[in-house]
Amino acid sequence: MTRMIALLRAVNVGKRRLPMAELREVAADLGFLDARTYLASGNLVFSAGEHDPEIAARHLEAAITARFGWTSEAILRTDPQWAIYAAGSPFAEAERDRAKMLHLLLSKRPPVPDAVARLAERCTAGEQVAGRGDAIWIDFAAGVGQSKLTPAFIDKCIGSPTTARNWNTVLQLDAMMRS
Repeated sequence: MTRMIALLRAVNVGKRRLPMAELREVAADLGFLDARTYLASGNLVFSAGEHDPEIAARHLEAAITARFGWTSEAILRTDPQWAIYAAGSPFAEAERDRAKMLHLLLSKRPPVPDAVARLAERCTAGEQVAGRGDAIWIDFAAGVGQSKLTPAFIDKCIGSPTTARNWNTVLQLDAMMRS
């Protein structure tokens, strides 16, 4: 059994409603076990048989499209991958002082080599960007709402659809993986 986390992109915004109870039903229908959700933003923790994360993501995306009539990218990571993120970001001060402003950014495909540099060029108001493995961390020091690092710009720089979770959510999902 492989423990995984699925992060769904842009759910429960606009007309893209996805009740978490129904997301758990979709997961169960796919044969995913012990499916649990966190918040209403598309965070799913589950166990799967021999599913490769990419295959599980495709199945989850197809099932959501079939059931709800719209598409959401699913970005999956395994338990060992998630443990690395939860072990610490490049911004210890932000972890401690502004956990809601520190975001883990994950993408469907590996970020292009110059993604961090391109994002850093647009940083303002004390923002910082760092790459670590397949993750990009952004410290939105003054708040996400004030940033020029918009989702469309981030996707363009990274070269793939992305989604982000704040440090508090990273830690909560890690705790769910271990319980």
